Amino acid sequence: MQLIESINRFLWNGPVLLLLFATHLLFTIRLKFPQKLTWKAIKLSVTPEQSSPKDGADQNLSGFATLATTLAATLGTGNIVGVSTAIALGGPGALFWCWMTGILGMATAYAECYLSVLYRHRQPDGIYTGGPMYVLEKGLGSKLLGRFYACCILVAAFGVGCTTQSSAIADAAKSTWNLPAIPVGILTAMAAGFVIIGGIKTIGNFCTRLVPFLGFCYIGSCLVLLWVNRNFLLQSLLLIVGSAFAPRAAAGGFIGSTLLLSMRFGIARGLFTNEAGIGTAAVAAGAARCADPKRQGLISMTAVFWDTVVMCALTGIVIVSNMIRRPASVSGYSAGGLTHAAFSIFPTAGTSFLSITLIAFAIATLVGWCYFGEKGAEYLFGKESIRTYHLCYIVMIYVGAIAPMDLVWSVTDLINAVMVFPNVTALWYLYRQIKIT
Repeated sequence: MQLIESINRFLWNGPVLLLLFATHLLFTIRLKFPQKLTWKAIKLSVTPEQSSPKDGADQNLSGFATLATTLAATLGTGNIVGVSTAIALGGPGALFWCWMTGILGMATAYAECYLSVLYRHRQPDGIYTGGPMYVLEKGLGSKLLGRFYACCILVAAFGVGCTTQSSAIADAAKSTWNLPAIPVGILTAMAAGFVIIGGIKTIGNFCTRLVPFLGFCYIGSCLVLLWVNRNFLLQSLLLIVGSAFAPRAAAGGFIGSTLLLSMRFGIARGLFTNEAGIGTAAVAAGAARCADPKRQGLISMTAVFWDTVVMCALTGIVIVSNMIRRPASVSGYSAGGLTHAAFSIFPTAGTSFLSITLIAFAIATLVGWCYFGEKGAEYLFGKESIRTYHLCYIVMIYVGAIAPMDLVWSVTDLINAVMVFPNVTALWYLYRQIKIT
């Protein structure tokens, strides 16, 4: 644990932060602020694309399905638990840096998904498969880097996408209903496994039905809480922005709001939840039936908008306004429990609703991330390895439910950092090939 934390402090207090911000700024400037096309991108995501049966359109994912699969893998624990831990450890200013990671990260998400469609591989049965491993192999001409990234995403599937989520499910079930971790882990593995075994079409259908419903329910509940705390919203926003640049810790019970800590935890949690720069969204984009990399890049870019710019911001403002309005309400909660403290204004219904939402989001993330890891396993070992991978993944869901939460989060930060380097290397090397007009 101490070794992992030492490595994380080195990576996240310098190299990764600088690399990601430089990458986000490069593509924001070079692509002439693609964030301005957000509304157009949202409309494209719900507009059916034209494709012919010979392209394997019935076997690949629609643009909306790729977006839903990406959101399934990102929405949930990062938005609820991740934002809570960022504010607890980095102060309210961490929310500002988390939000900035989302705004600027939209350009990077466009770039990596554009390249994924450009360099993806079409299998004999018409199914497309893509992601940074194919970009590294075909674009950079490095099979070794492609295999390295595939190893990273395979390990990340077991860590970031699997154990983190099942650990959060077990924690929510324990704190809300006092349910033991072992049966919760077994039930979670069975529920997710039922969808996983069905393959990519089942995963896509599951995500397109569950994710929009959960997202709107959660956004609606946050808006209700913001209305309840409306008299403290301006004070909350001023505290968030002011703390983001504060050289010293803020008053009022926020324990870590120095500039460096705010940036470290805000950007780390922002990256965890939207994954811009990691390259996972590019894996889903590579499976799209859409042949236009510009269109798919714009559609995939909206995942970062919904995930971080909207949902993380809402969660963070709810937490900060609650801590200002009811400072005693956070007593007894862990770093990851500040969101539960905010929802406790509705004593039983609020915490139960949040726990149910968190569990449902986490199951969706388990399913979405399973697909990412599957593509890594397929790249490394061929299609015959997929069934073995699925079985191992389902077992790890149970393992995550009984693993210590602190260790899970520390390993998650480390894996995220490692995945950034090969993906960003490809983006910088191939940036001249990325177009938006």
